Amino acid sequence: MDDRTAVIEICDRMGWHSDRREWNEARALFAPEVLLDYTSLLGGSPTTVTSKELVDSWVAVLGGYDSSQHLMTSHLVSFEGATAECTASFQATHRLDNPMGSPLWRIGGTYRFHLVHSGGNWRIDELAMTILWTEGNRNILDLAAERQSQKPTS
Repeated sequence: MDDRTAVIEICDRMGWHSDRREWNEARALFAPEVLLDYTSLLGGSPTTVTSKELVDSWVAVLGGYDSSQHLMTSHLVSFEGATAECTASFQATHRLDNPMGSPLWRIGGTYRFHLVHSGGNWRIDELAMTILWTEGNRNILDLAAERQSQKPTS
């Protein structure tokens, strides 16, 4: 597989494994530390987290939805030495049956991935989400987090 294809596959696998709740596989896509920028969704400032902290934060919310689907397209990839940048358009649909409104919340925007090549593999070391639009019931985000926090831990 050439580097461009490998970079795109790593980025696409982020959504794939998250949607299937394959948390170990999702964690393996990331460098040990990740600069995370979700400010367009959550406010605040970009922050550096470990790959475990990042995926644990997804478990805390995504794990509470009935289902989710992350679709990415229009990948633009560039390389500089042992690093790559991939920008992709995305749509994410989240579903949670609830008594307080629509079961769906959709987000559209772009992801910017920065990746490093080390040990023969590409790993994501920066992830930025830019929201361009949303529709549906954003409240299911909080409901999913609450639902997940009430699940017994194993």
